[in-house]
Amino acid sequence: MKIVIDNNVILDVLQNREPFVQFSSKVLRLVETKQIKGYVIANSITDIHYVLNRSLKDKEKVYTAMDILLQLIDIIDVTAKDIRNAFHPDVRDFEDELICVCAKRANIDYIITRNTKDFTNLPVPAITPEDFLTKFFEHL
Repeated sequence: MKIVIDNNVILDVLQNREPFVQFSSKVLRLVETKQIKGYVIANSITDIHYVLNRSLKDKEKVYTAMDILLQLIDIIDVTAKDIRNAFHPDVRDFEDELICVCAKRANIDYIITRNTKDFTNLPVPAITPEDFLTKFFEHL
């Protein structure tokens, strides 16, 4: 199974955000143990770095966190065509639409996010970490 992990899920883990870290960390653990294949889209890396840098204010800690993340997940590139396909008048959230466009192109099964309301009626289903774990990994 292939998943795209939204920024909020990754930041739950890297920033230890309660109460979300419990389920978000289990999703990343499934990626780490190679039970599922985890991805982010390329522009998510810059966003995650920016948020971590602002909150940690420690270059070494940011570098360490990003290095660990980059060892766990793979990155889906963002093409000019992806940007054009994601940019249209019906888009509620461009960044989320771009995630979905890239996920579809990469044949991703699910987008794991706490923000499922911005991922409705799209070709790749979005699911919360908790619901994903309940649906596919009841034993965790």
